Amino acid sequence: MNAKMETISSSIKKGPILFVMILGAFLATLNQTIMSVATPELMKDFDITAATAQWLTTGYMLVNGVLIPVTAYFMQRFSTRQLFQASMIIFLLGTIVAAIATTFPILLTGRMIQAAGAGIIMPLLSMVILTLFPPDKRGAAMGMMGLAIIFAPAIGPTLAGYILENYRWEAMFYGMIPLAVIVIACGFIFLKNVSERINTQFDILSVIFSTIGFGSLLYGFSRAGSLGWSSTEVILTIAIGIVSLALFSWRQLISNSPLLDLRAFKYSMFSLTTFISIAVTMIMYADMMLLPLYLQNARGYTALESGFLLLPGALVMGFLMPVTGKLFDRFGAKWLSIIGLVITIVTTLGFINLTDSTSYTYLLLMSTARRIGMALLLMPIQTAGLNQLPTRLNPHGTAISNTIRQVAGAVGTSLLVTVMSDRTKTHIQDMMANSGATKGATQAQIITKATIEGINDAYLVIVAIGVVGLVLSFFIKRVEQGVEQGSEVVQSQQEKNFAPKYRQTERVGEIELAGQQSADYEFRNALKGFSSKSQSAKDDMLFNDKEYRKALQRLNGNDKDLNDVVVIDDKGYRETLKKLHKESDL
Repeated sequence: MNAKMETISSSIKKGPILFVMILGAFLATLNQTIMSVATPELMKDFDITAATAQWLTTGYMLVNGVLIPVTAYFMQRFSTRQLFQASMIIFLLGTIVAAIATTFPILLTGRMIQAAGAGIIMPLLSMVILTLFPPDKRGAAMGMMGLAIIFAPAIGPTLAGYILENYRWEAMFYGMIPLAVIVIACGFIFLKNVSERINTQFDILSVIFSTIGFGSLLYGFSRAGSLGWSSTEVILTIAIGIVSLALFSWRQLISNSPLLDLRAFKYSMFSLTTFISIAVTMIMYADMMLLPLYLQNARGYTALESGFLLLPGALVMGFLMPVTGKLFDRFGAKWLSIIGLVITIVTTLGFINLTDSTSYTYLLLMSTARRIGMALLLMPIQTAGLNQLPTRLNPHGTAISNTIRQVAGAVGTSLLVTVMSDRTKTHIQDMMANSGATKGATQAQIITKATIEGINDAYLVIVAIGVVGLVLSFFIKRVEQGVEQGSEVVQSQQEKNFAPKYRQTERVGEIELAGQQSADYEFRNALKGFSSKSQSAKDDMLFNDKEYRKALQRLNGNDKDLNDVVVIDDKGYRETLKKLHKESDL
């Protein structure tokens, strides 16, 4: 952290801020998981097909995926309070619209408004944690965030199943309204601004490329599960998405004010953990889809019974998250990730031989053990990567991580549905050809058995994905927080008019420049480092910021109006600083 942010984080109470924001994240995540159980009742109430009802989930995912890349700009342009309260108010409005919906289009509109608010909350929470906590204490805080993220999906399907058995589907939304109001009220009371606001430019062209790219990609992958990968609609939308994202990436790399700064990938540990997160997210999302399919479609369990089977594992996983966070702060992410993936792979192997008589108890125990493995690796992997990023890149890093998780979840789900569907068809053909093995079996029994075999094959693919993640985890290592210097990273337009982000990591004597105001604190630190470095290091330093000029004038004893500043280039700065260093007592 820079000196200013260290002062902020040490002078405010972190507990109330985290409580309010985690509660908001819990509601957003809970809302995302409750609708799948309600699909049959909504189909009956609105007289719609399953494909149409699926838009309540697909539309929500699309809005989230499109909005999350833009949150990096929002987190820099607006204060923490403004952004969180606005997102919760938008979420509340969407909940009200959904609760009073009398037609499916109105309900879908409400869900998409909800998604617009919810999509901001999770990246904002991650960024606030990175701001409030130093790298060696972030694990525990990220673990608390993980508790909310995992606990909500754990109780979501079970809670929705209970409500639907006793009340109408509208009750799910009406029950969420007072909770959202409470979070908003608590936000006004307890929430403090913890981030720096930067007057960065809003790049409309990047927004267009991002919206088309991520929207098309997520839509294409979500449709691939039902239409198949050979569908013209799927191929066309995915192709449009890839081209648009290529243009989006090009735009970010040449822009002085990128919407999503892809320079974050210059940091090796962030890049590595991002790839591992793709594998982990695919494993988690796919399993959340496959096991309910097996339980309800192949075994005939109700949605409530299916939810109860998943509940213990998810609860254990949620409560282990804070513990895992503390272990991460002490031992790092490498061995937690390796142990977690080994447990996940071994327990997933227990699902590749499911039958129509596999016991409920066996499924419950294996599912719970599998969640223990996931708990050990989810937050450590994400935190290890974000810890390497300089403070300036925190908003971009959190936005990138959340965007990739959305895309990986969609890709993983579609891939596993395709594997399951294709292998089920193959097994049906094989069983029909082998009349001796299916003698006396009805068509429904053959289809059920083939479906189970298809699910087994899909779990085998999950094992393969897990092995890839495990191999990559051996390359994880502890790294210091990155520092952007000189020509390594071009200083972006969004840093102008604000104090620079250079940090002085080593103590340089006991030097203090008395009489300076706190606004110049970072400049003096940079100047101390400048005076202690070699000539080549001096030439690498950039001092091209208005705040630098003001501070330099103060150090020179210049009493003229500080707004009347002569703009000089980097070479001029270096020459002036060398002259100042030579004439001062430093």
